[in-house]
Amino acid sequence: MAEADIAYVATAGAAGLAMAVSAWALLLRGRLHETAVAAERERVEALADLSRHDAMLRAFDDVSLALTPDGQAAGLPIGSAELIARLAGEDTEAGAAVLNKLRITHGALIDALVHEGQAFEGLVALDDVEPWRIEGRVAGGSAWLRLSPASRFTLTGADATESGLALLGDASPTPTWVVDGTGKLAWANRAWLNETNAESIDDAVEKGVSFDRGADALVAEAARLGVRQEGFRWTTGGGARRAWRIIAEPAGGGAVTAFAIEVTEAEETRDTLRRHVDAHDETLNHLADAVAIFGPQKRLAFHNTAFQALFDIDAAWLDERPTHAELLDRLRQRRSLPEVVDYAGWKARELEFYGASEASPDDSWSLPDGRTLRVVRQPHPLGGILLIFSDITDELKLRSRFNAQIQVQRATLDKLNDAVAVFGSDGRLRLHNEAFETFWNLSADKIATASDFDALAELCKAVLPDPALWLGLKARVADPDPESRVAISGEGRTVDGRVAAWQTRPLPDGATLVAFSDVTARRGLEQALVQREQALAESQALKREFVGSVSYELRTPLTTIVGYSELLETMGELPERSRQHAGAIRIAASQLARSIDDVLDMAQIDAGEMELSLGDLRVCDLLSQAAEKVRARVEGRGATLTVSCPADLKPIRADEHRIGQALDHLLENAARAVSEGGAVELKAETGPSEIRLTVSDTGRGIPYHLQAHVFDRFVRRERGGPGVGLALVKALVELHGGWAEVESEPGKGAAFILHLPPGAATTAAAPELQLEI
Repeated sequence: MAEADIAYVATAGAAGLAMAVSAWALLLRGRLHETAVAAERERVEALADLSRHDAMLRAFDDVSLALTPDGQAAGLPIGSAELIARLAGEDTEAGAAVLNKLRITHGALIDALVHEGQAFEGLVALDDVEPWRIEGRVAGGSAWLRLSPASRFTLTGADATESGLALLGDASPTPTWVVDGTGKLAWANRAWLNETNAESIDDAVEKGVSFDRGADALVAEAARLGVRQEGFRWTTGGGARRAWRIIAEPAGGGAVTAFAIEVTEAEETRDTLRRHVDAHDETLNHLADAVAIFGPQKRLAFHNTAFQALFDIDAAWLDERPTHAELLDRLRQRRSLPEVVDYAGWKARELEFYGASEASPDDSWSLPDGRTLRVVRQPHPLGGILLIFSDITDELKLRSRFNAQIQVQRATLDKLNDAVAVFGSDGRLRLHNEAFETFWNLSADKIATASDFDALAELCKAVLPDPALWLGLKARVADPDPESRVAISGEGRTVDGRVAAWQTRPLPDGATLVAFSDVTARRGLEQALVQREQALAESQALKREFVGSVSYELRTPLTTIVGYSELLETMGELPERSRQHAGAIRIAASQLARSIDDVLDMAQIDAGEMELSLGDLRVCDLLSQAAEKVRARVEGRGATLTVSCPADLKPIRADEHRIGQALDHLLENAARAVSEGGAVELKAETGPSEIRLTVSDTGRGIPYHLQAHVFDRFVRRERGGPGVGLALVKALVELHGGWAEVESEPGKGAAFILHLPPGAATTAAAPELQLEI
């Protein structure tokens, strides 16, 4: 392209650019003018609004003061010039002067308003005229203080009465009153006047009547803090004590509205409930079972002393109200919980009972220390759960022993041959043994179907059809009268000919035991024994008759033999040898007669027909007489006979003939046993409560194996052959109330000792023969 063309294009471009810039400048200038006009219009409107707001602020009786971020006064106060003058006086720095006065009493609240934005309100004394109401607020990012005279919020009695709110409050049964910023009564409803016995508000103000001093203090506190206050007071009026709930609500401008809500009934109910709870707790403390109550928050709310003693937990720790989970953990540490594999799962299941609506079934805990606890869980009426722990270790042991005893008793009854049944006080069969089923020929299932005594009796009547028997047994089983519950017995005969004996026994628990036994064989044996006894009695009678007859038959010829033998001995024509033979015949006949007398005496003793003739027996004389009878025989064998008797021995009560008879037998035995050079001694001794007569000899003695049978009758002895002599001695001594014994050493002789009481007693003794020993 040519240079001219280039110059032309450049000139055209520059001209176009200049025209475009001029057009843009014209457009921008127009827009700037419009913006300036709008800004001026907004400035004029803002000044007008500011003027209106300033006029509005100054139209009311209050003063506003803005605060800077550091808590200083931001310019002059806004408000009525009159009020500003009352607050600041002649000070040109009115904002700072007012703020300094406010900081004296409300400095902390002002700082909290500036730095933290916490609003507040209250009363403050800034002059001597009246108190001022102060309010602190945050608006537009700035802190503001507002001050207004308290009289603006004071209600007069007339004004309040004319207001609809006052009419509503006057009809309220709750005592209500309003206190102005100065603490004076401004208004009160009729309930308040009636409670304070004031005729009107003016009368109450004039007399300085108040509802209660405590309520007045509560109202003053609400006015000071500007926060609602509540309290509780008791008052006395009209001869009654009443409880009130006092509510003091700030109403603005330092005024406070107070309400007195009567809660006497509620307090009395609460007091009654508290006493009831205390009594309930005291009752639980006296229970032997451990009780623990957990509240809705699963914390321990109550435990009795038995609970603390059962688990041996520190009482101070329990008083800290641990949670249920903490208590379980503590018990697990002390090994006072059942040992389980999954403790976490077990613990979770324990805590699930809080959601239950009904009591859970009883549970048991087997503790490591051997104790067994019964655990009862049930929802508490006030929320939470109630736990009861009972130590049933001893109970289980007793139950185990009881069950074992019952099993032993049942096994014992099953081994009895008697048919035994136990009926309860309701007439139902409680227990029976196997013999009962066999006796009545009834199966166990059939007996189980019998619901009561009557039904079982119907089954048994097939074997023992005796209506009177079953009526009598029913009276003993079902009648609770103690006179009817006595042990009775009887017998009956079954349809198959058996003899059945029955008896009842009342048991301590009100039950009755009835036992049946088959006594057929026993009754047959008893009958046989009766017959045998009769036969024995007849044989005894025949024996006595035989003995009497034999003794009579033998005595007569013996008397003849003795008489003729004595006659032959006196005849001089007989040779000496014949006289010796006659003497031997006489001696043998005399011995035979004596043996017959001994047998008769034993028969009398056995039959209980012998009676003693007791009298005054002088023992020494009796011993001398008995010794003289055998002295010749003893000395004829080359032995000596001595008699020993104390000189001061008193007489005894005895039968002289029978005691002498016993001594004769003993002395004859001694005379037969003694040999040449030997000795026989007859001695009497006095004991503490007896007289001992001893006949001793130095003969061959008695073997040890025969000493136990020496007093038996018709037993062959080495001393004297067969006979009843020593048996008769023993029987005669025992008739006197004494006893006989023998002391012997083989080869060294023997001693027979008779122990006699000082005074024997028998019906054969005459009363005048009683002796004082």
